[in-house]
Amino acid sequence: MSTVTEASTPAGAATDAASSAAVTTDASLPPSADDRRAKRARLLALLDEHGADSLMLRSHGAVSWYLDGIRTHVSHAGDPVVAVVVDRSADEIRIFANEADRIADEELGGFDRASVHAVPWFEPLAPAGVAALDEAEVAAELRAARASLLPAERERFRRLGRASAEVIGRVAADVEPDWTERRAAAALAAGLVERGIDPLVVLVAGASRLAHRHPLPTDAPLGRRAMLVVCGRRHGLIANVTRWVGFGDAGEGAPDRERRILEVERAFLEATTPGARLGDVFAAGVAAYADQGFDAAEWRRHHQGGAAGYVGRDPRAVPGVDDVVHAGQAFAWNPTAPGAKVEDTLVRDADGFEVLTVDPAWPTIEVGGLPRPLALMR
Repeated sequence: MSTVTEASTPAGAATDAASSAAVTTDASLPPSADDRRAKRARLLALLDEHGADSLMLRSHGAVSWYLDGIRTHVSHAGDPVVAVVVDRSADEIRIFANEADRIADEELGGFDRASVHAVPWFEPLAPAGVAALDEAEVAAELRAARASLLPAERERFRRLGRASAEVIGRVAADVEPDWTERRAAAALAAGLVERGIDPLVVLVAGASRLAHRHPLPTDAPLGRRAMLVVCGRRHGLIANVTRWVGFGDAGEGAPDRERRILEVERAFLEATTPGARLGDVFAAGVAAYADQGFDAAEWRRHHQGGAAGYVGRDPRAVPGVDDVVHAGQAFAWNPTAPGAKVEDTLVRDADGFEVLTVDPAWPTIEVGGLPRPLALMR
């Protein structure tokens, strides 16, 4: 194991900062005409490659990316209520008629209003044949088109990441061992919603349920150690973050597992370099489990993360995936083993990483030149 040095943040700092800091909501950035022109240029280049005149965008991720992070849903479990036909001559924004006024007034930029086409709610929003290409036919190319974050969307992501990390930090500073997992989850969800963030995933595992990798909250008490996980969406972007909180003795071997899982993450991060194939990055990361004394098959028991952005993982890394790493692309790796997990959202630039899900009050340790989270010991 490589040398790990303690950062200057004291382990108890999050508690005082969390209890005294005021809740603030996001100061939304307006739609960016510059970003939009760059995105349209990327898609026109894709049309050129296929000799096509138009492309239908129909998924939450693709539509929200193209339209500066608008909310494309009514139900989180439902299909989008907005689609876009990107045509060489102009864009057509197709919206169900019963949502069109609200979305035009509250979501779209002024330069989009003239492009709205209202579709009766009882008709297909994006029927076959409306565009020459469907996004499903060019899925990998669309992922590449949205991989490098543009200035306005990167700033939105930065603000989302910090807000998400601060929410989880404040809840971790407030919870008590006798709280139920559901009570902790409710606090996490409330903190996200208060900041305009959709709580897409909220997981809580108390000490009795740490064996579960996706612990949907129950009535079990937190006990002496708990894991908190949120995946929050705002402006279409999704931030992923996991944190641990403990009370008194963390339990035998917990600090050692914590350090070793950070070294597994380090292997993923060091392999995440512009131009690298995502499948090769995945292979380098999963090989580190055995190097760090974990079961070599640990990666089979939970997904390991991958590229991040307008989809939870865009794409999720699996053996052999051909997507390449782009400069300016976001990633969220989440290596995990029994009683150990780390997860943050970061952007990979040509010269290194920026951690987006950062809370200055949270205790950290330096690993590979990056501040990485420790458990908050109460």
